[in-house]
Amino acid sequence: MKRAILSIVFCLVFGYCNAQKYACFDSEYVLSKIPDYLQAQKRLDQYAVDWQKELEAKQQELESLRNAYQQEAYLLPENLKRRRQEDLRTKEQEVKTLQYQYFGVGGDLDKKRAELIKPVQDRVYNALSRLASEKGYAIIFDKAGNSSLAYVNAKYDVSSQVLEMLGVTAESAKQQADGNVDSAKGSSGKGTGKEKADSPKTVRDKDGKPGMNKMKR
Repeated sequence: MKRAILSIVFCLVFGYCNAQKYACFDSEYVLSKIPDYLQAQKRLDQYAVDWQKELEAKQQELESLRNAYQQEAYLLPENLKRRRQEDLRTKEQEVKTLQYQYFGVGGDLDKKRAELIKPVQDRVYNALSRLASEKGYAIIFDKAGNSSLAYVNAKYDVSSQVLEMLGVTAESAKQQADGNVDSAKGSSGKGTGKEKADSPKTVRDKDGKPGMNKMKR
């Protein structure tokens, strides 16, 4: 029975796709060629690094206080023990609050991501909408990380057309890549002429998943 239902669903989807014009694009590839996105991602990464350093400093401070208390506890009268224990609990709560403020759901990192990354993603989405309207596409799939698309013929990939609509040319993409190489050389001081531009770092959320690298709408 299950096979029969799956067969019917497949036929319906296949029939619909055959009756409509469709295409695909790679959001990760498109975003990686947009200078504004790369700059926004770089700024977002820096915020994450700075906040993580601040959080680690607070955690080290807490650990130092905890170690000091454990070493001195046997010398302290009960009233001072209770006070020190309360101070530790307060400090632990401060660290947890700061961690959630920066990296929790709806926290500062999410807000910065929306501020910096989403405007670029909206531009890509608008370009897709215009392309679909001009070319008559009923569906444009995003094949980036889409495991359900086992194979896509390259002729249906409109990523380059999306970039053209965004005003991103091969030359501007090359200049961006060259700029990344020069930046990498300047930061390391060991340019050998063989370095390649690094792909942008990806800020990861609390589940370890990439943050905003895929188009969401």
